[in-house]
Amino acid sequence: MPSQLSTMTPRERWVAAVKMEPVNRLPFWPKLGSNYRNWQSAPFKDMKDGEVHDWVGSDRHEYVGNIVKESRRSTKTETSTDGTRRRTVYTTPYGEMEMHLQYDGPSDSWHPVIFPVQNRQHIEWMTKWHEDATVELDTAALEKANARAAEIDQTGIIATGIGESPLMNWVEHFAGIENAHYLLADYPEEVEALFDAMHEHLLARARIICEHSPADIIYMVENTSTTLISPEQYRRFCFKHIMDYATIAQQHGRLMVLHMCGHLKKVLPDLAKLPVAAFEAFTSPTLGNTSLLDGRTACPGKCLIGGTNAMLWLKPAAEIIAKLEQDLDALPHHRGIVPTSAGVMPPICKPETIKAVCDWVKTYPARMQ
Repeated sequence: MPSQLSTMTPRERWVAAVKMEPVNRLPFWPKLGSNYRNWQSAPFKDMKDGEVHDWVGSDRHEYVGNIVKESRRSTKTETSTDGTRRRTVYTTPYGEMEMHLQYDGPSDSWHPVIFPVQNRQHIEWMTKWHEDATVELDTAALEKANARAAEIDQTGIIATGIGESPLMNWVEHFAGIENAHYLLADYPEEVEALFDAMHEHLLARARIICEHSPADIIYMVENTSTTLISPEQYRRFCFKHIMDYATIAQQHGRLMVLHMCGHLKKVLPDLAKLPVAAFEAFTSPTLGNTSLLDGRTACPGKCLIGGTNAMLWLKPAAEIIAKLEQDLDALPHHRGIVPTSAGVMPPICKPETIKAVCDWVKTYPARMQ
């Protein structure tokens, strides 16, 4: 093994894997959610998140903050929280729209229960709301991001995000799954005009972030799944939008990663054509529908971050290891492979189980040729 590989830091190992370059061993990252520790017994319950990662031995994945600020002329957004209910009001000269989120304690997360776009009029208002926004570099936020990156240093890969492409954002956050498809079918020109406005907003963010962010990798948080949109819709909308963001990243020499946690098998040939470096939360059956071998066969030039699923992590360590070994052994090589929990680690999975899997991954005889 070359000496430069044997002394790799977690950050160097991560970046090399994302670039499809040789690594001294496979990186391993369990995605411990914000409330993972709260479900554990002592001493883990009393640790900081980073301390749990250190105990497990994971290759950390760290974030730096947003460096873009937004100004508006004739519209505004106001958010208020009352207990477990969060209300966001989108105000335009023509009228107001509301989004309501409900807090879920067990998962420590907020879920939309009322969506802001309910009808044709709302589509047009939301288009004006997007068109009214101007984005620019936030120098104070950039200073904080640079300081955070210096603090992370070599302990893990440094990440940031641009946002979510228009169709997926429309389905998940603005209209809701069912109404999103009805409105797109009934008012295609109006919805596509909204998508154009959303896209221009994201392009502006992409240019600023790709030029200035200290991050190693830049995410589009897509949550793509053909259970939410069809493969044809992906090709018509998502593909061309992501191609534009990825081209900006490529022009700036940046590594773009797509967070896609759903069913992907029917769009893998399309994903292979995008100039992105990696797919993250790549989820195996039966929760997802793409094995590591599926991904490597259809997308030979892309790093795959994931390879497991939440149900697998409910099993004993020996069974998790056996399945991982089977899936890794089936691959032609192990460049561009980062085993993770894919989605957020189920809190029922104990730190001892995660550590046992991590220790095994570190000894797996990965093939770099």
